[in-house]
Order: sequence, then structure tokens, then C-alpha cells
Amino acid sequence: MVTKIRNMDLTAEERPSDSPYVERIWRSRSEQAESFISIAESHWGIVITKHKGKNVLTVRGPEMQATAAEGRDQAEYFGIQFKPGVFMPHLPANLVMDRRDLNLPEAGSRSFWLQSSAWQFPNFENADTFVNRLVRAGLLVRDPVVDAVLQGEPAGVSLRTVQRRFLQATGLTQNDFFQIERARFATTLLKEGTSILDTALEAGYFDQPHLTKALKHFVGQTPAEIVSESRQKPLSFLYKTKPF
Repeated sequence: MVTKIRNMDLTAEERPSDSPYVERIWRSRSEQAESFISIAESHWGIVITKHKGKNVLTVRGPEMQATAAEGRDQAEYFGIQFKPGVFMPHLPANLVMDRRDLNLPEAGSRSFWLQSSAWQFPNFENADTFVNRLVRAGLLVRDPVVDAVLQGEPAGVSLRTVQRRFLQATGLTQNDFFQIERARFATTLLKEGTSILDTALEAGYFDQPHLTKALKHFVGQTPAEIVSESRQKPLSFLYKTKPF
């Protein structure tokens, strides 16, 4: 099932995935070049951009704060967002996070180079097959410790080991991960019409100033700016989320 979502002034479609490695698969199109705010992101993923007949595959890691970004005109985007704890061993998240995006070299008009092999560009429909190929090739792995932490279950290893493996798999400390997810959840509440005070309480902030400081850092706007109809810049895609 494909669901159309509208986030701020940006639109996208997303569909679920049968893969235990994938959080969501999405696609979007921009009609004109536009500046926007890229919200902090706890996940990492792959984005394929089609612009002027050329495809580019980009590996993007987590973002620890909001930053200014620019969209291209007449561009098509398709992305695979991975579940927490899923990563490429040869491209760990800490190498591609905070907008240090990595464009993989082009092998041809329909393919790119990955670990000395040419891979065909995936698309919105066959993304699951592409992910399965990465897993079989050992280029995509999943650390169960991260799942255990997020589900509040025993990890079976020491606290120090949990911290090390969580950071290795996600590029973030546990605290950073939860702070980003909470800010995104609070932004969703505000956009759904929840009052600023109730949002602060429901999202677990101490008070309204605490909420404002967090959203300014992670989202790039204050709560009042987020709900304002006269705001100047749209935000990047804000998927439906919930606090861990």
C-alpha cells in the first residue's frame, strides 16, 4: 500500500517494506529549486536522485541538528530509510553523518560502483530486492543489540558493550538518538494541532522553554514558528513517528 504524506510544504509518498532491515521506502519530486530546513535525523539511508536524465546514489547518515538545505528543480527522489541498528560495515554511519553525504561513483547510465562491483540502480518498486542483495553480499548488516535497547529488553552484554555497539551501528549515542526522535515526535504533535504546552508534556519535556530550545536545535524552528502559517521555509519530510 502506498501512502501519500504531506510534510509542511513538501510532499512525498511512502510504502511499507517486508524487509526487517528497512524502516520505510519513499519517493518525491521537486518542481523547482527551493531552500528548506533539513531536520535532525536519527536514521541513515540511501537516496537516488534523478536530475536531467542522470541518476546519483547517495549514502546519507544521521543528522544531529537542523541545517539549511537546497532542493533541485525538476528532480525525482527515491529513498530507502533503514531501521536503527542496520548499517554498512565498510561505510559506518559516523563517516557519512551530519550532511557528509557520499555519492557512489557511476558505473553507467543505469548502474553505480559499490565495493568494486557494478550494481543496477534500484527503484521504488524493487527496493526490497535490492536490499536483500546487499544483505546476501554482506554489505548490509543488523546489530540486534540496538533492537534490544529500543525495545527495552535485555541485550545480554555489558553496558559498556551496549554503548559501543549502539554508537557503532547508528553513529549516535543512545541519548542523542532519543533526543532526536523526541523532537521529531513533538513536531508531529504540533503539526497535528496539539497545543505547545500539551506537546511539551506529551513529548516528555520539562516545560515549554525546554521544548523550544530542543526544537530550535533539532528542527531549526521554535514551536510557534512550526505552527505558523506565515513561516518562510518548509521542513524536510516529517514521517509519522512515536517516542521510544
